[in-house]
Amino acid sequence: MTDPTSLLLLCRPGFEKECLAEITQVAAEHGHYGWAQPEADSGWLQFHTEQASRLYAELPALVFTREAWPVLAHLDALPASDRTRPIADALQDQPAAGQLFCDTAEGDAYRGTARFAGKFVHPLRQALRQQNLLTPKDRADLPAWHALFLDSSRVLLGRDNPAHRPRWPMGVARLRFPPQAPSRSTLKLEEALHIFLGDTWRQQLQQSFTAADLGAAPGGWTWQLVKQGLQVQAIDNGPMDDDLMASGQVEHLRVDGFTWVPEHPVDWLVCDMVESPARVAERMLDWLTAGWCRNAVFNLKLPMKKRWQTWQDIEQRLHARLSGASRNWQIQARQLYFDRAEITVCIRPGT
Repeated sequence: MTDPTSLLLLCRPGFEKECLAEITQVAAEHGHYGWAQPEADSGWLQFHTEQASRLYAELPALVFTREAWPVLAHLDALPASDRTRPIADALQDQPAAGQLFCDTAEGDAYRGTARFAGKFVHPLRQALRQQNLLTPKDRADLPAWHALFLDSSRVLLGRDNPAHRPRWPMGVARLRFPPQAPSRSTLKLEEALHIFLGDTWRQQLQQSFTAADLGAAPGGWTWQLVKQGLQVQAIDNGPMDDDLMASGQVEHLRVDGFTWVPEHPVDWLVCDMVESPARVAERMLDWLTAGWCRNAVFNLKLPMKKRWQTWQDIEQRLHARLSGASRNWQIQARQLYFDRAEITVCIRPGT
């Protein structure tokens, strides 16, 4: 099998251009060049580059990509009578992997394929184990096979690195909406905490005491913080959820989130306001550089046009202001599964 000459990237449908712009820039920064012809609203693209494996090994955490892996083979005519044999044959020269994922893109055109892939993973897993291409039991510490089905007869095959594997297959967060929460926006903050803080996010929050939520009403993000035991100042002119207020852990202040300043520094600042992303970012920077908070998680609502450029400008601004601060900061950003036309940013003290 020849060395991979392309990367498969999954993203939110409608953000293929942003996904391509980011991988193109990252590739160039590492001395690689490539191209792609993304399908609009598909949720995937294939980035062609001569040294795909090397680029994959060098990839940092990407904002607009949910998952990426090098493409080992592209099969276009799987026979309906036996689809497993051509796939196993295409992988024969490779060492055994620890897991198998049958992936699909999230675009509307691929929803039917998702049902097929969900059923096909079991016979394919069995076939690969019979050929000693898959360990007898799943092992998350080993590379995994990926089979991205474009339809029941077309598939892209790849092999990942566990270090680059997202928390959930295809980057699709498996979280249930808690019925007690005031709004579904609580899932955005929960996913962000999983992604940015890791498996110990609950313990980390429970070691904190105070938080401020700018633009809190009706309380989706505040609820998530209260659930972990924090005392929260909820800043919003709108009404808060009655059950949430009954917890005794929330102080609701009907003031402007862009002008209010806490009397004492808080451990966490969160913000999900529908405002200009540049304005939100500047206010977050005000808090961080003034020492009003120790950690911040916030959403940036990207405009329909120039979404990639908007994030680039804001990212440069974040680095410029924080580089002059008296401490080091770690900046992470991701378009989460529960995000829409927005990205979530987490800024925490660095080492």
